[in-house]
Amino acid sequence: MATKTIQPSSLNDPRPRYSQGIQAEGGRLLFIAGQTASDKNGNVVGKGDIKAQTRQVFDNIKAVLEAAGGSFDNLVMTTTYITDRKYRDGYNEVRRGLYKKDPPTSTLLIVSGLANEDYMIEIAGIAVI
Repeated sequence: MATKTIQPSSLNDPRPRYSQGIQAEGGRLLFIAGQTASDKNGNVVGKGDIKAQTRQVFDNIKAVLEAAGGSFDNLVMTTTYITDRKYRDGYNEVRRGLYKKDPPTSTLLIVSGLANEDYMIEIAGIAVI
């Protein structure tokens, strides 16, 4: 798979937080369901701790990517839901350490709640492998 980061000069460069666009050629699309801070047994990890929850969410995303033969380098888009604006910094701190290349495109939404009242974050993704 070949990817090219698209960064028009007319737009602010948000990297390393996210990329404005990613053009992908070849490979297969992988759609990753919204991942939450649940472990293998369905237990919520990191109740009340956005960094711990974010790490668990990305561990879950990594597991899906690896099961499909990919890695974070294959992730081209994420949609992130957090339940409070104050969680943004903790989420960004964890996320910045994950990408070796330019980060995927990203959408961040603040929502009033998620499927479990203990969830602070949920992330869905698209990868090209």
